[in-house]
Amino acid sequence: MLKGLLVLGPTGVGKSPLGDLLEEQGLYGRKFLHFDFGRELRAVAKGIIRDGILPSERIFIQKVLSEGLLLENEHFYLAQKILKAFLRAREASGEEILVMNGLPRHEGQARALAPEIHIPLVVMLEASFEEILERIHHNVGGDRTGRDDDYIELIYKKWLLYKERTRPLREYYQRRGAKVLKLLVGRNTKPAETLSLLQENLSQREFRKLFNL
Repeated sequence: MLKGLLVLGPTGVGKSPLGDLLEEQGLYGRKFLHFDFGRELRAVAKGIIRDGILPSERIFIQKVLSEGLLLENEHFYLAQKILKAFLRAREASGEEILVMNGLPRHEGQARALAPEIHIPLVVMLEASFEEILERIHHNVGGDRTGRDDDYIELIYKKWLLYKERTRPLREYYQRRGAKVLKLLVGRNTKPAETLSLLQENLSQREFRKLFNL
């Protein structure tokens, strides 16, 4: 079974830059692969990723992105398709730890993923809505270039959806024995600072114990 570290947080809080940094630098000598579901969805919507995706599915994903929706249980097969295509493209050996960013987004997705990916660690990045707006406006994480969905109405919709549907995953994984780390992110917190916070709050010994290394 694959092992994953789940990064939770609303849009703009720095999940993608942290995931990229973990893939680039690793943590405590372990290799990571960053599965950025939002990035993958945008690539599918633009036709960059076509592996196994039907034209009708691409149109549906475009609608999901433009309206800030979540993939519900009946459409979860699309997420599985995209994840499998990612693992093939990255030639994953199964020994890496996956940084799961943007998937799962609600309990139905978490239950569907459970037979495939064991998630013993959840990292929650938190900031106020005002701080998130500042982060997005100044592109603090360096990941907002070229985004066409960074207007305030959609950002706010995603913020509310995160609080209602995604944030409760904290309790879901806690009930299943996972460790949940909450890291506070400010309006100017850089990715390297977030990674340092993670290391300050997670010792190498605890990390190895969580992932049975």
